[in-house]
Amino acid sequence: MKTIRYPEKELWPQLLARPVFETQSLDERVKGVLDEVKARGDVALKEFTLKFDGVQVDQLQVGDEEIQQASRQISPQLKDAITLAIDTITRFHEAQKHQTVVVETAPGVTCWQKAVPIDTVGLYIPGGTAPLFSTVLMLAIPARIAGCKEVVLSSPPGKDGALHPAIVYAAQAAGVNKIFKVGGAQAIAAMAFGTASIPKVNKIFGPGNQYVTAAKQLVSRGDVAIDLPAGPSEVAVLADDSSNPVFLASDLLSQAEHGPDSQVVLFSTSENMIDRTMEELRKQLEVLPRKEYAAKSLDHSKCILVRNYDELMDMVNAYAPEHLIISTSNAEQLAEKVTHAGSVFIGEYTPESAGDYASGTNHTLPTNGYARVYSGVNLDSFNKKITFQKITKEGLQQIGPAIEVMASAEELIAHKRAVSLRIQK
Repeated sequence: MKTIRYPEKELWPQLLARPVFETQSLDERVKGVLDEVKARGDVALKEFTLKFDGVQVDQLQVGDEEIQQASRQISPQLKDAITLAIDTITRFHEAQKHQTVVVETAPGVTCWQKAVPIDTVGLYIPGGTAPLFSTVLMLAIPARIAGCKEVVLSSPPGKDGALHPAIVYAAQAAGVNKIFKVGGAQAIAAMAFGTASIPKVNKIFGPGNQYVTAAKQLVSRGDVAIDLPAGPSEVAVLADDSSNPVFLASDLLSQAEHGPDSQVVLFSTSENMIDRTMEELRKQLEVLPRKEYAAKSLDHSKCILVRNYDELMDMVNAYAPEHLIISTSNAEQLAEKVTHAGSVFIGEYTPESAGDYASGTNHTLPTNGYARVYSGVNLDSFNKKITFQKITKEGLQQIGPAIEVMASAEELIAHKRAVSLRIQK
């Protein structure tokens, strides 16, 4: 990791920029996949699965026998861990339920808002280099709590033509209705357009590689809603002289091991702590099974030395990280100053891994600086809000004259008459 010392503010945008992907050719390639699936359905899905995943899949949907077999393959310890995670994630998201409040905005005028679940949602779970069954829980649990009628999951099959048993088990445990063995842009197309096997959904959730991300963005232009824009995963870690370099290094590596396009940034008020953390990082890196992935990520990651805590917070808010770990002596005070971040981890005993798996918060978060304007996935992501209003005769007499004046000023006379005719009656 390269260390940058006391960068001037005019250099921050360049310093904090994410890797840029060439999108035009990517969009063209992905659009070809989308068009094929839209035109030829399941046939195209099977062809792309053979081409991209190297496996022949005859039956796209995971059957009952496969679900039972997956359950037999999962260790009791992992089942217990998943049960604990389901409990904490459920508790946190249950607390987000919308309470309907009726408001009298004027005498005789009542208004309220009601949360209504999205009918059908599609969950995309990456396969790739790691079976992200934890993401199944993060998406399926709030979908179930919200009351979505149908929850569909799609994930790429392994070389044996099956999904990882932990993904299947987690899906069943979290309440997924249908599970499919399709990955990549073709899975996004299937859920966006519908095929003979895979139902069309109203909204697609879940992370993925650049092809999946491009596919989600393309189908969101007219066919289906998506959760949020997403890019490679990232973490910012804040440190000072009081920090534990062993913990800091482990936090940086836990993010870097996701893949070579992941980005980690260490911000510190102490150069000594940066040096000690880098020394510890090298030690821990050597024993990681995913050393190659982490090393490539670290090649384009940074350590940034800042002058004081104010500059520390200004810079991290400018970065707007997906994950923000605050491991300083004044962690809680600094946390109050966070304005742009996906999820914040406060204190040296709160690793990002906790939020990834079992603290209860959702780990599907905005990346690539989108934390400035987007929230992570939450219960509201699976609902739409409908407003209601009821006006009595007396209520219309109260607000009607103002409506008439405003409608006249906008030269919308039919709007005015809709009120005037009622008042005259």
